[in-house]
Amino acid sequence: MEIMKPAVAGTLESCDCQVTVEPGDGEIDFTLKSSVMNQYGNQIRKVVLETLESLEIGSIKISIVDKGALDCTIKARVEGAVYRAVGQTQHLPWGGVIRP
Repeated sequence: MEIMKPAVAGTLESCDCQVTVEPGDGEIDFTLKSSVMNQYGNQIRKVVLETLESLEIGSIKISIVDKGALDCTIKARVEGAVYRAVGQTQHLPWGGVIRP
């Protein structure tokens, strides 16, 4: 998939995260701000990169502001932002179809 336009998914509420994606420059440019960075920063990064890999995204600028979201929430927000950015609005593979 190729990111065509900027998109956002999620909120800044507690236990959620806000994911912003934009077209990239041929690589994954990842920025993370998290209230639990010291404890879970590496795990959040792992979940994001695995999700992008499963979506076959290799060129993206992705920024995440995390407020303590669970892995499943992070994955869903990344997927949502990516699908919005590529303009896919029908036949979305929700419900565990997308696997790492």
